[in-house]
Amino acid sequence: MFIYLTFIRLTMETTSAPIPPAEGMHLRRLRDLTEFEVADSSPDVRGWSVRGADGQKFGEVAELIVEEDALKVRYLDIELSSNLRLNKNERHILLPIGVAALDEEGDNVFVPALTMESVMEYPPYSEIQISRDYEEAMLRALKLPLPEAGSAAFYNQPSYDEQRFYQNRRPAELNAFRKRDQHGNIV
Repeated sequence: MFIYLTFIRLTMETTSAPIPPAEGMHLRRLRDLTEFEVADSSPDVRGWSVRGADGQKFGEVAELIVEEDALKVRYLDIELSSNLRLNKNERHILLPIGVAALDEEGDNVFVPALTMESVMEYPPYSEIQISRDYEEAMLRALKLPLPEAGSAAFYNQPSYDEQRFYQNRRPAELNAFRKRDQHGNIV
């Protein structure tokens, strides 16, 4: 890995071409944003069981992938169950927040579009940048429509509507996470 990083640094130092925009960098793991936290009005679903249309548990929510500028959760990072016998590099998937729903009473997340069997064909996620190609592959795996090519409103569709996810557990007008300043005050 050190050699790879050194190679990139040398390449960047010797080229005069502009650095391309960081596609996918607008999405971050919530745990990496130290000035943000899950809002009091929203349950922190990390660690909750994830169940498919067949009712079987196929994983747990490992992390929330958020769009910092919009104050929106866009994806659930799901760590798939070891019972699925996948190699370590294929044990995480991302689910658009709007395709899942919270259990009204228990600590469960339901994903009606997937089952224990169909999750095996879902594109795996490795904790790197999230490209638009990967986002579209997820939508295709869930048999959801793709937004128009180059659409600036990619997340303005039901599969990314966090209110659909949180509807059983929080009022519609509240955000899922919030920012605090260096003194701990809510911004």
